Amino acid sequence: MAGIGELVQQGDWKSEKHSPVIESPCTVKAGEAFDVTASLGKAVAHPNTTEHHISYISLYFKPDSGKFPYQVGRYEFSAHGESAAGPNQGPVYTNPSAVASVTLNESGVFYAVSFCNIHGLWESSKAVTVE
Repeated sequence: MAGIGELVQQGDWKSEKHSPVIESPCTVKAGEAFDVTASLGKAVAHPNTTEHHISYISLYFKPDSGKFPYQVGRYEFSAHGESAAGPNQGPVYTNPSAVASVTLNESGVFYAVSFCNIHGLWESSKAVTVE
């Protein structure tokens, strides 16, 4: 039986619509707040339909000195055009994007994991240096 890590896919967000994009400064000052954005569709749009959509993005931070990551947040996207009138006829659609304001005390790596209801789990990462 495969472990969960073997089921998570990776790809370059510039050409793979399922890979999350992590946007943040590359270098930050210890203890100073900054924004981290995790999103999909920056270069290649992902469908956002009742039948095919991103359900959530989870953002983690693993400090260089630690063995395990810390969950920064989990962002669920619930509106995909559902309606009593039928699929894709609803009045609202959510775009898979979330912003977290964070402070760091040491360097490490952010990880974002997205879940597509058809194509499964996808991840990406971005290192951040604390000065």
